[in-house]
Amino acid sequence: MSEVWFYHLERSTLDQVLPELLDRTLQRGWKARVRVADEGAREAIDERLWTWRDESFLAHGMADQPHAARQPILLTAGSENPNGSQALFIVDGSEMSLTEEFERCFIIFDGRDETALHGARARWKTLKEQGANLAYWKQSDEGRWEKAA
Repeated sequence: MSEVWFYHLERSTLDQVLPELLDRTLQRGWKARVRVADEGAREAIDERLWTWRDESFLAHGMADQPHAARQPILLTAGSENPNGSQALFIVDGSEMSLTEEFERCFIIFDGRDETALHGARARWKTLKEQGANLAYWKQSDEGRWEKAA
């Protein structure tokens, strides 16, 4: 079973955290897939990855477009994995479905949103009961990520 890391956003937004995590994933030599709940979220993330930094962007594509298998990062609402991603990022409460094919899954949720918080707690409980290898990350007062569980 893959590792499942929960990222509890309290001081930062998804727009700030996701590109950093994706960049680290690519530096590791892995490909990534970002699963979103809806088309609007996918378009917002697409735009953010193109404008991530003034001096650079994160190369990516959509899973339903040509050449998806060649993309280092794929954005999708489905469960396809044409680029053979090792990392799965689950955002906006999107469906988890199968995670066994990944080295690591990241569940990123906004702790200021009660629905997202309850959803993450329910996922943690279910995965823990299944014996998953879990980690919980939260931001310190200084903004650094700390492993809390």
